[in-house]
Amino acid sequence: MLRLIAFSLAAGVLAIGGQAAQPSASLPQFADVTTAAGIHFRHTSGAFGKKYLPETLGSGVAFLDADGDGWQDLLFVNGRTWPGQAGAAAYPALYRNNGNGTFTDITRIAGLAVEMYGMGVSVGDYDNDGDSDIYITALGPNHLFRNTGGKFEDVTARAGVGDPGFSTGAVWFDYDRDGKLDLFVGNYVEWSVDKDLFCTLNGKSKSYCTPESYKGQSPTLYHNNGDGTFENVTRKAGVYDPAAKTLGLALIDYDNDGLIDVFAANDTQPNRLYRNKGDGTFTDVAVLAGIAFNEAGVARAGMGTDAADYDGSGRQSLIIGNFANEMMALYSNEGNGLFIDEAPTSTIGRASLLRLTFSCFFFDFDLDGLPDIFAANGHVADDISTVQPTITYAQPPHVFRNLGNKKFDDVSTRLGASLAKPAVARGAAYGDYDNDGDLDLVIAANNGPARLFRNDGTANHRLRLSLVGSTSNRDAIGAKVRVARLSGVPVLAMVKTGSSYLSQSERAVTIGLGTATKVGGIEITWPTGKVERLPGVAADQSITIVEGKGVVKSVPLGTKS
Repeated sequence: MLRLIAFSLAAGVLAIGGQAAQPSASLPQFADVTTAAGIHFRHTSGAFGKKYLPETLGSGVAFLDADGDGWQDLLFVNGRTWPGQAGAAAYPALYRNNGNGTFTDITRIAGLAVEMYGMGVSVGDYDNDGDSDIYITALGPNHLFRNTGGKFEDVTARAGVGDPGFSTGAVWFDYDRDGKLDLFVGNYVEWSVDKDLFCTLNGKSKSYCTPESYKGQSPTLYHNNGDGTFENVTRKAGVYDPAAKTLGLALIDYDNDGLIDVFAANDTQPNRLYRNKGDGTFTDVAVLAGIAFNEAGVARAGMGTDAADYDGSGRQSLIIGNFANEMMALYSNEGNGLFIDEAPTSTIGRASLLRLTFSCFFFDFDLDGLPDIFAANGHVADDISTVQPTITYAQPPHVFRNLGNKKFDDVSTRLGASLAKPAVARGAAYGDYDNDGDLDLVIAANNGPARLFRNDGTANHRLRLSLVGSTSNRDAIGAKVRVARLSGVPVLAMVKTGSSYLSQSERAVTIGLGTATKVGGIEITWPTGKVERLPGVAADQSITIVEGKGVVKSVPLGTKS
């Protein structure tokens, strides 16, 4: 169980430079650097008037270090034109970070120019060879691309993970702690061109159907056999659930038992919380935990989601993006197996009521040590304003600054005019693309251009940690990092995949330190359960920690890590 007091180290009680982290006086600004960075990606939904359901969902984006050079690259998932329709071929796009603020499109030479109706992305080193592999979900089948050293080989058939369903979110994680990454894939509804239904908002013209019009699809759990192949253990593991309509997935150890659980945000169906029982099986405890429905007992249209310890309790809570007129959910983990939705009585609920939130995640954008919240918004119906004049198709994002004590301030319009522009946003992720230690943003739009935002302006200090497993999976997915803040109460962060909506943020952990220039120590609980305590380090650097060996590399932020 996580403790609410400082943990003891060989050097004594852990503290951030012997003082509490303080927020900076001014807010950082986010500058739209898309054009200057050389990002030209535009998503293709294939829409041509038939209003097919998949056209509403958009696709995801990922920060990843595809070539292992220490700089975060960008991968955009793409749709395609529908069969029989004219249009240029559309592919995913991999942009290599040049290390000077610019990117180069290397999709074709990397072997990723594969046409598919893509949805989501999850990045993980499934074969523990030190390279980041890519799994792209799609309107069947999905694709697993093995990284062979900066180039990618489609090994889907060999690996046996080409899930033929309408797949959405996916997460790599080691659910049985055998040191190999397994794969959980969310699926949406039973839809195809042949099964498309006629739905309407005005009784005359066709509109996009809601998922309530279609049957759900079960998620799929693949167990890593360790030889490049996977076994479908969905039924054996107890996660077979044909009523599910999953979009967002988040890794969470909600009961702090050291086993990674999976939260699934479902669209018009009850959310699921798959509790890891430690024997290779899971059980859904979402109803008992109070996160399956809203306060009125009604299932919402869950989109993106994320988990983090936002209140310093040592427990991971949940944020969920929902439909317009439903507001976002902020489920606070009470530590007794129950969650309470704090959003209806908070700034978050009031501000998000008329927005349709797809991506949402916790990230410390001002580096004060308190996880803030980002939400990317945009409606699914391009004609929504004709029937609901108060709701628009393109919508600005939300940024909620964490003030502590479970209080948030809506700073969405104070972080730069470019970030506040309305968009039909879908996937979004955070990552430090310029290696200066603060968290930048990338946002994908449905049938529109992606945008990259550079985080500028905070004077607060920070520490960036990259973890490498040895006995654990090499990516250290599921590892927990604790660094103290405010009278010794630990900041808790977890290395993870997934979260947001169909997207993945960078794997490295960034800890905001406020005005402190060093930390007194770091505690890591590796995925195997082994606890490692390390002595203090100075702020404003990127450190690499190898399981069992401690810090093996340390470089100042702003240089290649």
